[in-house]
Amino acid sequence: MTGALCMVEDMSLLSWATEVAERELSTVLPRRWAHVQGVARQARTLEQVIGPDTELLVSAAIVHDVGYAPGLAATGFHPLDGARFLRSAGAPERLVNLIAHHSCAVREARLRGIEDDLTEFADEASAVRDALWYCDLTTSPDGELVSAQARIAEVKERYGPESLVTRFITEATADLMAAIGRTEQRRQGK
Repeated sequence: MTGALCMVEDMSLLSWATEVAERELSTVLPRRWAHVQGVARQARTLEQVIGPDTELLVSAAIVHDVGYAPGLAATGFHPLDGARFLRSAGAPERLVNLIAHHSCAVREARLRGIEDDLTEFADEASAVRDALWYCDLTTSPDGELVSAQARIAEVKERYGPESLVTRFITEATADLMAAIGRTEQRRQGK
């Protein structure tokens, strides 16, 4: 783990999360840093949908891929590595759980044979969780807005047909699209 952190009580969750993500990603993984910034921008547009949990959503958006940081990649599965790091840094439980389960991580964990490791984190299956998935799947690796279909196609192309990640995203597409659909319905007030 790089530079152990502790939550600072006089710092907002979003400020803290941004500081963590920037420190862990901006230099070593600048494209990932661009992506999480884009996901956070997308999350800010959902304030009317998420209400008082908007800061939590934007904070989760900015740190959702922190587990990719080389100094944090203990298992090689970024949702789990990120959640464990954030928990050890004193992040709130809901934030940690959202990171562990972002974008249908349980399906990939199952394929990797580490599904049981995710049981230490609760999947809240809420509007906030759906919104995080929505924001991640509608943001390109460079932080630009894209359709979920284009993003899924990009992941498959980037990883190739034989990759476990391609298999995961293929199997998870229905769940991911359902979360996106629910978020779009909430956005439209339905």
